[in-house]
Amino acid sequence: MTATKRKKKDQFWSSFSNDFEVVERPQSLLVHADCFAWLSTIPDNSLTAVVTDPPYGVKEYELAELHKLHSGGAGIWRLPPAFDGKPRAPLPRFTALNEKERQALQEFFTEFAIHLLPKLAPGAHVFLASNSFLSQVVFSSLIAGGLEFRTEIIRLVQTLRGGDRPKLGEKEFPDVCSLPRGGYEPWGLFRKPMPNKMTVRECLAEFGTGGLRRRSDGKPFSDVLPSERTPRKERNIANHPSLKPQSLLRQIVYASLPLGTGIVADPFMGSGSTIAAAENVGYAAVGVERYRDYFDVAVEAIPKLATVSTRDPGGFTAEDQLPLEL
Repeated sequence: MTATKRKKKDQFWSSFSNDFEVVERPQSLLVHADCFAWLSTIPDNSLTAVVTDPPYGVKEYELAELHKLHSGGAGIWRLPPAFDGKPRAPLPRFTALNEKERQALQEFFTEFAIHLLPKLAPGAHVFLASNSFLSQVVFSSLIAGGLEFRTEIIRLVQTLRGGDRPKLGEKEFPDVCSLPRGGYEPWGLFRKPMPNKMTVRECLAEFGTGGLRRRSDGKPFSDVLPSERTPRKERNIANHPSLKPQSLLRQIVYASLPLGTGIVADPFMGSGSTIAAAENVGYAAVGVERYRDYFDVAVEAIPKLATVSTRDPGGFTAEDQLPLEL
């Protein structure tokens, strides 16, 4: 890299660093900060796409609840029973959220959209992972904050949600399940509204946004993505309770920049899986994480996840759909 290019690169990253602790990588910047505080400092119209897996419910990712999770204490996180003899990862008890906590959830995501909106380039897309129990609350809150709802992306993956017999009534009602066994994960697809009367073609020409990138084989990006559960080799690299597989994230991240240029941001970076996917497909990215332990995990995990081999997204088998994932 020439001195001139290095200077421009340093100036570019500095606009996203400010006074926060950062780790700079060749294609990405990792920021240890609360995402609201970080968003308030970066330039307007500077983010070209967002791909993120936020707290499904805010409460389970409060620092006190994370401490309980890692120390084995009580709290909103629970250890579900083994399934067919296989141990299961901790699950947050979303049904434990009361009306006040649900209101806090709505306010959190509305405020997130309000803070994020001016930082997105016009026409920039936001991919946001959720779950079937809370997606209607989260998605409506983002709309209330000003984001334009485009569609849902359905990740087909057998989960451990639902399918249980009634609590304390397992023997009395053995042929009843309280909810269907979950077989999909909804992702919301949102967009910052384009300027009035601007077409997608014009938005692409001016901002490099407005549409989605087609797959490398020329076919359009689909709103249904068959998915494996997160492979053990990836979980061994990054210890995070809601780690998404690289085979999924690389497809989503690739689609997020229609022209293949710009900045992909993950304001809830966790252990860095989205940033790793961006590095794998050759995109510049910024990841923000407030929880110290996960930030440290991300610093170590990203270069390993970025180079891990993945399965062909179209080649998943019935074995890959076993209900072993959050």
